[in-house]
Amino acid sequence: MKKHPLNRRIHLAGLAMATGVALTAGAAQAQDKGSVHLAYVEWSSEVASTNVVRAVLEQEGFEVDMTSLSAAAMWQAVASRDADAIVAAWLPTTHADYMERVGDEVVDLGPNLDGTKLGLVVPEYTDVDSIAELDDNAEDFDGNIVGIDPGAGIMSLTEEVLEAYELEEISLQSGSGATMTAALQSAINNEQDIVVTGWTPHWMFARWDLKYLDDPENVYGGAEQIHTIARQGLEEDMPEAYAILDAFEWTPEQMGEVMLMNQEDDADPYENAKQWVADNQDVVQEWLPES
Repeated sequence: MKKHPLNRRIHLAGLAMATGVALTAGAAQAQDKGSVHLAYVEWSSEVASTNVVRAVLEQEGFEVDMTSLSAAAMWQAVASRDADAIVAAWLPTTHADYMERVGDEVVDLGPNLDGTKLGLVVPEYTDVDSIAELDDNAEDFDGNIVGIDPGAGIMSLTEEVLEAYELEEISLQSGSGATMTAALQSAINNEQDIVVTGWTPHWMFARWDLKYLDDPENVYGGAEQIHTIARQGLEEDMPEAYAILDAFEWTPEQMGEVMLMNQEDDADPYENAKQWVADNQDVVQEWLPES
């Protein structure tokens, strides 16, 4: 049975408070077509994509609420129908554990972006070229890999990297996407070595000269895709919103445009997404169901 919208909002707000984040309001006024709840993880790529989808849905008359959660809570929110969809599922590797746990309770709408990659990243000037070399050069990196939020799939994969390469002099430091890029910028400004957990697409590759460390054990796997995941019953409840989510697909270059816009001083990801949608209606029209 579908939950009453008010009950769902109260439950979702409680979930957000429990994970230390706040529920972000959608459109200022309710629209005739109802409300769509999008969950996302606070990565620059997912901030960009989720706000773009929000802008498109609002353009088509839906109210949209967004909630920033940890990766695990994001998946669980869709599985429990507290959120309607996410456009932030990294598959088949990064979020494999989450898909295995709740895959039978959600609907995979397929990839919305091809050509992703993840691994350990260093400045181009760094002499180290392979993960296998890290232990012998641990002092250059202060014995640390600078990571992101502990619930992220790339963090669990990096824990596997430490074991697979028997890295005894290197530890994984958790934080957030913002603290990771801040540490990277500081190191580059001072021409110091640093190793961070990284992924493509990400705006940092457009801003700095970086390289992935070789992964001969292939722990991080090959190229991935970012999928759209919907709650069960959404197609029946909101067929038009479901169709837009199902058709949403863009390129790393298009996502990169939005991510770079979001790095400007005083940038508002929501306003930037609306601007991008307005400037790229030819792309957006491909995501809309035929009248």
